[in-house]
Amino acid sequence: MRATQQSAAPAPEGPPGSRGYGAPGIAGVGTAVPRTSYTQEEVLDTFGITDPRIRSVFLGGAIERRGLTLPPAGPDGLPVVESQGDLLGKHTASGLRMGREAVERCLKDAGAALGDVRYLCCVTSTGLLTPGFSALLIKDLGVEQSCQRLDVVGMGCNAGLNALNAVVGWAGGHPGELALMVCIEVCSAAYVFDGTMRSSVVNSLFGDGAAAVAVRTAPQEPPAGPVLLKFSSHIIPEAVDAMRYHWDDGHGKYSFYLDPDVPYVVGANAETAVARLLRGTGLGIGDIGHWVVHSGGKKVIDALRVNLGLSRHDVRHTTGVLRDHGNLSSGSFLFSYERLRDERAAVRGDIGVLMTMGPGSTIETALVRW
Repeated sequence: MRATQQSAAPAPEGPPGSRGYGAPGIAGVGTAVPRTSYTQEEVLDTFGITDPRIRSVFLGGAIERRGLTLPPAGPDGLPVVESQGDLLGKHTASGLRMGREAVERCLKDAGAALGDVRYLCCVTSTGLLTPGFSALLIKDLGVEQSCQRLDVVGMGCNAGLNALNAVVGWAGGHPGELALMVCIEVCSAAYVFDGTMRSSVVNSLFGDGAAAVAVRTAPQEPPAGPVLLKFSSHIIPEAVDAMRYHWDDGHGKYSFYLDPDVPYVVGANAETAVARLLRGTGLGIGDIGHWVVHSGGKKVIDALRVNLGLSRHDVRHTTGVLRDHGNLSSGSFLFSYERLRDERAAVRGDIGVLMTMGPGSTIETALVRW
């Protein structure tokens, strides 16, 4: 039975099926970041940025530090300008290293081995590779050659839940088999440093990171983590250009654009997106005990809090990930989930919502139960 067909009502007691046995659940999680990280002040100083407007953007976004792979210094002491080829090389090398570490930590957390992996889904939006990260990781890690795979490329910050939906569908159809999703985002391979306010907003926000999650359907025992009950999408077509990654002829490389109205677009649609997820479950927003939300930025988080009536405590891990790592794109919500898991605040029967936002414009949600 597919996860979306399970009852969403919390039922900590009763027969095994009512406790989520036989439904896909999270078996483990692992994350990784670059070996080099910088405070916002260090990034500004590295690039010699003195414009007070740009400095205020960097220093006013509730981010303290981010993992980044910055270019080496040139003769003038400033970082050299990277070509699109340089950026793609960075995306590949750094992404493969972080992806490998995230997978290894995830498998350790799940009590599993590489030989247990039967399905691998890789997510990225910071570079285009053929073959993709799934094939590269299978070769690099020595995963079984019969492992089925999927690459989700270019969907942006929301893509982690889009891909997780596919992983859960596979796990539901292969009881007992282990499926992995790995989000690999080398955001510093998507930067354009030209001193403009447009690029500075992007450059002040994103950090590099990878996150892996293991999913398994265990018919005879409760999952280690929450059961994934239901997924829902809310697409906002009129905001299709609000977040986009496109070719910039002036710089000869790809460039990411964020519309200043993104926080308001996301906030205004958040309640509708959650209502669609909860439709038919008998649950309301007040029944949600845990929120695992993408760290999209301070204004985005504030807009969600206002429109959903969430407390600072509800989004503590979202703001903590933003503070320590910046916006990690598709894997951000798994960094938040890892912190919630480590906190051990969730108990059996608790209900949670996973939420990601990104280009489309799109709000993706998932309903989970511990």
